Amino acid sequence: MPDTQHSNQTQTTAELLATLGGAARRAARAVAAADSGQKNSALLAIAGQLQTHRAAILAANAEDMANGRAKQLEAALLDRLELDDSRIDAMIEGLEQVAALPDPVGAITDLHYRPSGIQLGKMRVPLGVIGIIYESRPNVTIDAASLCLKSGNAAILRGGSEAIHSNRAIAVAIGEGLKAAGLPTSAVQVVETTDRDAVAAMIAMPEFIDVIVPRGGKGLIERIANDARVPVIKHLDGNCHVYIDDQADLNMAYDIAINAKTHRYGVCNAMESLLVASAVAEKILPRLAGGYANHGVELRGCEKTCSIIDALPATHSDWSEEYLAPILAIKIVANIDEAIGHISQFSSGHTEAIVTENYARARQFMAEVDSSSVMVNASTRFADGFEYGLGAEIGISTDKIHARGPVGLEGLTSQKWIVLGSGQVRS
Repeated sequence: MPDTQHSNQTQTTAELLATLGGAARRAARAVAAADSGQKNSALLAIAGQLQTHRAAILAANAEDMANGRAKQLEAALLDRLELDDSRIDAMIEGLEQVAALPDPVGAITDLHYRPSGIQLGKMRVPLGVIGIIYESRPNVTIDAASLCLKSGNAAILRGGSEAIHSNRAIAVAIGEGLKAAGLPTSAVQVVETTDRDAVAAMIAMPEFIDVIVPRGGKGLIERIANDARVPVIKHLDGNCHVYIDDQADLNMAYDIAINAKTHRYGVCNAMESLLVASAVAEKILPRLAGGYANHGVELRGCEKTCSIIDALPATHSDWSEEYLAPILAIKIVANIDEAIGHISQFSSGHTEAIVTENYARARQFMAEVDSSSVMVNASTRFADGFEYGLGAEIGISTDKIHARGPVGLEGLTSQKWIVLGSGQVRS
């Protein structure tokens, strides 16, 4: 016998999302037609409203944090969930940075004449309605709103149930900012229901949503990627590597390897695997082990690593693990070729870094490592839209088409061909 109550709830959720989708589709036309000044005014007005509503947002977040602790959420999730004054300041700064960025919409490139006399080029245009599905991080609500607005898109935001109070409080500030700038408040809508069926409804609404961007755990993103009827911009996990070459500055290598792992644990650009050239392993690993011990990092190493420092024996699964925790896998490799081979086999395609003073090896690493960000002599923690000067990011893409790496304004636009003629007809 069918579960009537569940069926009714599913229908109710589907109807709710259809209502939001219809409103977003209408709002998208208004946002696409807005000029840069109006969009920037909205962003700055939202920044002002975040300041005005700071106390209410922090109080709402405190309620979410209390509920999260009561539900015994993992430390990494709680870290992503928490807001404080510095994180709200960063949200405000992100809005101001996005407002200061050039507006990509309407930009015309590659304009040239064809033998027929027509002028051919490409114009950058919004995607339409962006659906963002995310867990924990309430700052994503602002990141998504700012980037979608500046790139001329409307947004439907479905945060996790663990951040519902924070997201609702932030949505108030966004709505008041949009209203002050004369844009429809439906240009950015936060899904109020915590019903999980909302996700199923969003990813099956191509008539209302043009692109889905999931941000969260691997399970959530895999489900969306497998079931969505809407195009998806995604990355599944962040198994990031740092390779210390035998021609590295070891002081630099120490600083980068410590920062890449310990700066923050619950983020996708944290280093999860450290590769060390055998020629320098006995010099650098004991020093690194001491540094990691000071941070409480558990080390798991290959057989050679365990012979040099105190580490647990690594299993095969450790090489592909995204820990999001104070755990690090360490492998000693013969040279750069073995390091690149290991990365090719186990990397998730997010971010990899090499520490070396050898220019040729740096170039080889950049050319042969196929990840969305490849770094030389820098921490993987820089793989971030804010650090890349995008103002904010809506996510990281490890796909190989359209947007790749941190997705900012251009990643939320497309291009259409434009043809300028003076009466030409085809013969």
